[in-house]
Amino acid sequence: MGKADIQLHSDLGDGLHSPAEILAAAEAAGLSVIALTDHDDIRGAFVLRDLAARGRSPIEVIPGIEVTTRSGHLLALYVEDEIPMLRPLAETISLIHRGGGIAIVPHPLSYLTFSLGERALRDLASTGDREVLVDGIELRNPSYAGRVRSRRAEWLNAHVLRIAETGSSDAHHANLVGTAWTEFPGTTAADLRTAIADRVTVAHGRNWSLGEHLDGAARQQWRSMVKDPAKRFLGRGRLKRKKTS
Repeated sequence: MGKADIQLHSDLGDGLHSPAEILAAAEAAGLSVIALTDHDDIRGAFVLRDLAARGRSPIEVIPGIEVTTRSGHLLALYVEDEIPMLRPLAETISLIHRGGGIAIVPHPLSYLTFSLGERALRDLASTGDREVLVDGIELRNPSYAGRVRSRRAEWLNAHVLRIAETGSSDAHHANLVGTAWTEFPGTTAADLRTAIADRVTVAHGRNWSLGEHLDGAARQQWRSMVKDPAKRFLGRGRLKRKKTS
């Protein structure tokens, strides 16, 4: 059985450690597959994938993004291009699928971070349109924000959504990589994708302690609330100027 941590954040986004430090931590944790999912920015994922390839790491890296939709955050995995932020939820899922990716709901229903709510997920399920249906839901997230509505999310998946369950550390610190994970038959990124499609994944992990939550919290929150959004805004501004020049 393989172990995948499919929601990680680096210092190229609002995390505190570099892609190289994240890769080293993932190797130490015995993971098979990881995904770097910086907010609305895929560049770090490519950096991490290149590092793993050059270093002949035993870990396979999936390119990913944590996309900000109008309804909440959404993980886009197996994508090779950025997904536009602040689009309607169904449109975002459709863009992910058209780009060859899959959509996973992180920290579902949580009121402590910007998350997809039950109504939004029920509305998607009621359409019956596979193009706008999410592929998996994160039922194991060790943070307070990630687990505050976990029992309701489990019920919703069992009775309404019936999609693959996943576990992710949502680590913004290298020492928390691998504290939650998705178990799947096989060891490769392709095996993981097949397992998600077949709904045979299992979410595992432990909860973080108060000390683990507080470690670097002020610095990480400053990056999350101020530095990372400003960087993304300025970067997109420069990109637009290049396109119009």
